[in-house]
Amino acid sequence: QVQLVESGGGLVQPGGSLRLSCAASGSIFRINVMGWYRQLPGKQREWVASITRDGITAYADSVKGRFTISSDNAKNTVFLQMNGLKPGDAAVYYCHVVSNTQYWGQGTQVTVSS
Repeated sequence: QVQLVESGGGLVQPGGSLRLSCAASGSIFRINVMGWYRQLPGKQREWVASITRDGITAYADSVKGRFTISSDNAKNTVFLQMNGLKPGDAAVYYCHVVSNTQYWGQGTQVTVSS
């Protein structure tokens, strides 16, 4: 029914930028929160950033000042602009949506290497 389709991952050099997108489709109730998590190699999944329906944003300390989360509520889409990427940012990034329940994207690989 509900699908979250992620795009925008890839290989980038340290200091580079990527923009991730996640579009929710299907019969979905009013979305309260959209966000991003990531899973570093050999680590637990961790929260990166969130945005409420009202546009209030929050970031993990590790990405604050470098990443920007935004959304297009009319299109049920969330974005993550990642600037100043570091090798420590390399991970699988997962979109997360909370409405009456919660949904996860399929994950998109971000690789940071010279």
